[in-house]
Amino acid sequence: MLLKINDKNPQMRLIQKAVQALKNGGIVVYPTDTSYGMGCDLFNKRGIEKIYEIKQRSQKQPFSFICPDLSDISNYAVVTNYAYKIMKRLLPGPYTFILGASRVVPKILLPKRKEVGIRVPDNEICLSLVREFGNPVISTTVKSNNGEILTDPDLIEKELGHCIDVVIDGGVLPPELSTVMSLVDDIPEVIREGKGDADVF
Repeated sequence: MLLKINDKNPQMRLIQKAVQALKNGGIVVYPTDTSYGMGCDLFNKRGIEKIYEIKQRSQKQPFSFICPDLSDISNYAVVTNYAYKIMKRLLPGPYTFILGASRVVPKILLPKRKEVGIRVPDNEICLSLVREFGNPVISTTVKSNNGEILTDPDLIEKELGHCIDVVIDGGVLPPELSTVMSLVDDIPEVIREGKGDADVF
């Protein structure tokens, strides 16, 4: 199912359709402030396993997930005063922050390290989806079989429609990645440079 949603003022009746798909254990593709993300309910083990299959990715490489706001992050991660100050300045934005995981995070996302990657993208569709759903949503970049980032929702629907439930069309996006930043033990470390300015650290 392809849902065309306004990126400035998302139509809630369409957001609700995507939320229903998540509640039913489905997989949804949605726009972020970088490229398109693919996700399911953080607490749906079967959904997460299916995304690993679609991505042909080892479960030793954990996925990050999206929270609707900064206050929600502390339910799933250890947020020190230092980490809070940095995230408050940069979120919502094109960053993935690596933090120590809380006990709430499902084991499937914690292969060896007890750390999680968390995003709060600056994209109204994505934030509306997660807010309405009420749980964090897994976030992994949508790529083709040859590893190219897919930026066009029509193409995503064509290539992946057989194995996902909903594609939210928020327009064609540039093929960008988030900047990944570790704040574990209050030691800032840039893991990957992406759209977010890494010089702020």
